Amino acid sequence: MTAIRTARERAREELTREIKQEARRQLASEGAQRLSLRSVARELGMASSAIYRYFPSRDELLTALIVDAYTDLADTADAALAAAPAAPRARWRALCTAVRDWTHAHPHEYALVYGTPVPGYRAPQETVGPAARLPLALIAVAGEGRADAGAPPPPPAPAGPLGEQLSRLRAELAPGLPEAVLARAAIAWTQLFGMIGFELFGHLVGSFDPADAFFAHAVEEMADLVGLPAEG
Repeated sequence: MTAIRTARERAREELTREIKQEARRQLASEGAQRLSLRSVARELGMASSAIYRYFPSRDELLTALIVDAYTDLADTADAALAAAPAAPRARWRALCTAVRDWTHAHPHEYALVYGTPVPGYRAPQETVGPAARLPLALIAVAGEGRADAGAPPPPPAPAGPLGEQLSRLRAELAPGLPEAVLARAAIAWTQLFGMIGFELFGHLVGSFDPADAFFAHAVEEMADLVGLPAEG
């Protein structure tokens, strides 16, 4: 009985992978707004009623694709950090470069999670953890820079509503990081993805295209912003 159940589980996992692969293909050709379970089932030769046993709604399929994209991106970043030299600036550079490389290899997944929201779709709580992994990795590298003996003193903490937000986030995410540095890490995070979005969606054509040199310069500027020591 156990062997039969295991075979069924393997078959279900394989068909789930095929459904998501076809959904990604349709994301690339049609866009997230036009993704439908019926069209995926039709391309796979499934009865439209059968696919609902795997994904009860289009939104659940979208959620699975979103979680996969965030997870794959974060895994790629983690692998780059594991292979990077120990110096915080070198690790920052490796992390940012890995993110850009992943987005070039997966532009449609990038657009799904960082592009225009899909009308009518509301991301559930289960996407929050995978989405947080990458910014937390950036924050962690910024924290490594603060532990370096060559790190400059932190700037004054922002006041007012931003200061209150930073105080809460610091307590939740990075207790050892000065609030002003946390703010700068958040600026770098949004700068990184804004810059990548400009590149992927053609906004740098005619100016910084190809964007390799511009990206490399911006990564170093962001490292300066968060206070990472220069490499010796």
